[in-house]
Amino acid sequence: MNVYDQIASNKRRTWVFLVGFVFILAAIGYVIGLAMDMGFGPLFIAGVVAIVMSIGSYYYSDKLVLAISGAKEVQFEENKELYRIVENLCIGAGLPRPKIYIINDSAPNAFATGRDPQHAVVAMTTGLLDKLDRSELEGVIAHELSHIRNFDIRLMTIVSILAGTILILSDFFIRWSWWGGGRRRSSEKGSQIQMVMFVLAISLAILAPIFAQIIKLAISRKREYLADASAALITRYPEGLAKALEKISADPKPVEHAGRATAHLYIASPLKDDKAEKHSWFSGLFDTHPPIADRVKALRAI
Repeated sequence: MNVYDQIASNKRRTWVFLVGFVFILAAIGYVIGLAMDMGFGPLFIAGVVAIVMSIGSYYYSDKLVLAISGAKEVQFEENKELYRIVENLCIGAGLPRPKIYIINDSAPNAFATGRDPQHAVVAMTTGLLDKLDRSELEGVIAHELSHIRNFDIRLMTIVSILAGTILILSDFFIRWSWWGGGRRRSSEKGSQIQMVMFVLAISLAILAPIFAQIIKLAISRKREYLADASAALITRYPEGLAKALEKISADPKPVEHAGRATAHLYIASPLKDDKAEKHSWFSGLFDTHPPIADRVKALRAI
């Protein structure tokens, strides 16, 4: 499979997962609305709450992530070579140069954040700069620029709104049922259909958030594959990124200030307890990143 086929395939799969997300949301909203005899009212309320909660994240999450990671902006005079590498890759990617941040950490890793190319940031650890050669560093930076060019932050914000709507809707219905709403409706209506819908709604309220999380993480993994393929297209040298991923994966040190809330942003999991080879197929459904071996294999197949 060539690089263009990989890019097209990952884009198609992203859309398939998004359609599945919308279908789950519509199904649970419809069933819960019937069970509560409120139509699509609960779905509308949950959607509005999720959107409002995500607005702040969309505009300010980059500043929060940079503060949590201890990243400091680097100026041109401090690292001219790094600036030239980023600028050359931006020309190839057709992007404005993002702000460049450095994290004082010996573990090699990097991430990109920002809501669009005009407000983007690329952050990398000192360990990445020290342990990778130029072609490997270019591969990593090109991967992060690909996330920016593909508007992955915006996409994952939309996905988070969908997942948040499902979670809020499910939580609202379970609390409503717990406080006697379901029993009151059953006694008022006395309908077997109403009882069936109520049981179905309870089941969906429990299971839907789990499926929503699985789909959200699946989309995240597909965007990693897409960024890998896009980086190979920018650098025209997929082996550089493949070697970089192997070095990052082999390094035993975790990123000091990384946590599960920010792990999905990094090019590879910064939490070294998340070794892909120790995972079963089922536990892999809850990973933020694809296995490094699979990513390297895909890059070397280009």
